[in-house]
Amino acid sequence: MKTEEIKQLFNQFESVSAELEGIECWSARELKNLLGYSRWENFEKVIQKAKEACENAGGTTKDHFPDVRKTIAMPKGAEKSVDDILLTRYACYLIAQNGDSRKQEIAFAQNYFAVQTRRAEIIEQRFLEYERIKAREKLSQTEKYLSGILYERGIDNHGFAIIRSKGDQALFKLATPQLKKKLGIPDNRPIADFLPTISIKAKDLAAEMTGVNVQSKDMKGQNPIEQEHIENSSAVRKMLIERGIQPEKLPAAEDVKKLQRKLEGDEKKLIQQTKRKKK
Repeated sequence: MKTEEIKQLFNQFESVSAELEGIECWSARELKNLLGYSRWENFEKVIQKAKEACENAGGTTKDHFPDVRKTIAMPKGAEKSVDDILLTRYACYLIAQNGDSRKQEIAFAQNYFAVQTRRAEIIEQRFLEYERIKAREKLSQTEKYLSGILYERGIDNHGFAIIRSKGDQALFKLATPQLKKKLGIPDNRPIADFLPTISIKAKDLAAEMTGVNVQSKDMKGQNPIEQEHIENSSAVRKMLIERGIQPEKLPAAEDVKKLQRKLEGDEKKLIQQTKRKKK
């Protein structure tokens, strides 16, 4: 495809896009023409395949393919109301993927919508990584606060490490060395650095519960506080199990420290790019 043709198609696809409640969308009736389909009935078959692909990927069709009515011009100034579908960029991408790739318009659309869809995927992935980093930071803060509370009750760092390990065993039903071996975690690294977000938050909730109860019950000494943390971790595990989540069966996640360095690197690049644009 020549550069001129690509530019022409790009302008055509851009010109028919609209924004509804902050969401970029396309009319299926207009997209039909851009993709080289002459009959609505034939294009509806492609849309149906795209809907099935959306559902198979865990998406909700009503969010990406909402039905609407559209008024079209008829001869002699008359108008007619017809069925139409509003399509999100993701819906358009799925339609292009299920269209006839031998059509030049379909081949272009597959690339046009894929680029933007991939951007959304990258943003979503980065946001999930950011959430995991923040969850890990929150757990560190909670454990630091809990450690301070326990220190006031005669428990040193060694004692706190034992209590934390007992809690992990209650939550994951595996001793710390067993869990590290199962998940491939280095012996010298904290388990939480390699846990998925939900497991990090589970540990955080159990630690917060322990901190609250130790203070409200004015607990002192290793044994009662250790038992308190075991019971709280067991309660959190019970909640997860009831929702079909077995924390010890969740796969290890990427080293949170590597994620932190990656996000910090992205921020530095953004700052450098901004500075270059200002010059």
